Amino acid sequence: MTSINSSLLAFLNASPTPFHATQELARLLESAGFNELDETQAWHLQPGQGYYATRAGSSLIAFIYGEDGLQNGIRVLGAHTDSPCLKLKPQPEWHQQGYQQFGVEVYGGVLLYPWFDRDLSLAGAVSWLDENRKLQQSLVNFEKPMAVIPSLAIHLNREANRGGNLNPEQHMRPLWLQSSERMDFREYLQAYLQERLDDKSGSVTKVMDFNLSFYDTQPAALIGENQEFIASARLDNLLSCYVGAAVLAKADRRYSSMLICNDHEEVGSRSDIGAQGSLLSDVLERLEPGSAERQQILRASMLLSVDNAHGIHPNYQDKHEKNHGPLLNAGPVLKFNANQSYATASDTAALVRLLAESGDAIPLQAFAVRADMACGSTIGPLTAARTGIRTLDLGVPTFAMHSIRELGGAQDSDYLCDLLSRFLARADCQ
Repeated sequence: MTSINSSLLAFLNASPTPFHATQELARLLESAGFNELDETQAWHLQPGQGYYATRAGSSLIAFIYGEDGLQNGIRVLGAHTDSPCLKLKPQPEWHQQGYQQFGVEVYGGVLLYPWFDRDLSLAGAVSWLDENRKLQQSLVNFEKPMAVIPSLAIHLNREANRGGNLNPEQHMRPLWLQSSERMDFREYLQAYLQERLDDKSGSVTKVMDFNLSFYDTQPAALIGENQEFIASARLDNLLSCYVGAAVLAKADRRYSSMLICNDHEEVGSRSDIGAQGSLLSDVLERLEPGSAERQQILRASMLLSVDNAHGIHPNYQDKHEKNHGPLLNAGPVLKFNANQSYATASDTAALVRLLAESGDAIPLQAFAVRADMACGSTIGPLTAARTGIRTLDLGVPTFAMHSIRELGGAQDSDYLCDLLSRFLARADCQ
């Protein structure tokens, strides 16, 4: 089996924000012959053709309109494009002690301490006015290290290694530059945009708004003595997005298959582009307008919600129950929770186990949280509840989830690729 990791690392490096990830996923699908659809226009779909649409630039849905129709159900893969990070506030300028800093908001459940002393850059989307007072939007990626959040020396905080007292409002402002005067970031951003626009784009007369996030400039890498680990930012959950898109791009065109990558999962999915929004339902209604017929199709369908799982940490073994401690490089993890934080049921798990046993066996693992701890959740239960599609939650095991740099197993991405390929190649979802 050819490893997917080389192209995965390139995707991770090119995708510092959900906007960039969505753009890269669209490019991958276009190179495989998928056609872009506009939600504001009528759709004229051809059997055997692949299509995709984006919403707000940071969520994507793609599908193959199968030659055999929809009656045998749709094989759906679900993931999310967002990751916990530090986002720039609308008025971010802080000028103190002769230093220019940025005000930030914490997006999602960020593990904050690893953000200190990193070479940070900015990326995201910027809305601006041209000389005709027409709104335009551009994706930006400064790429260069342009900011840092310095740690406080241990001499001034003797309790630092005992947990400290970290205040995200006071202590997480990135340091940008040294200046005697307060800098206007929007003017800086306007000049940056103008310098990089081609002649056809006109003049940037005013920056109207932006959605920018900090990220670590250290590139993704294979590490370890035998390069058995993947180290990168945003493995949760861009690894799943990329593998899902790569698999869909090569899927059998006889069968109807779909990939949805939602934004805003890390903050509850409550938006028009999140899993509690209407993107998936809107597309399903276009595929089958008749409500009774659509219900029949959905009950014959199945969704794999693909989101990273917690690997058992060798330094914190007590955080796992011993029978459910997934190992890196030991295969994808089926995620179970009796309280429905994960959507896996015994029948959906049985089908995936059967897929894993077909042909060369793919190792599978199981995760259930300790009975005295709570677990996170995914888009799986939300999507299942909204659509009625049978759903299973699974993902590759990782360490340091929600850190600025996470760790996964290099073999697991290939195992996941093979498993999802088998799912999309199945003639029915039963």
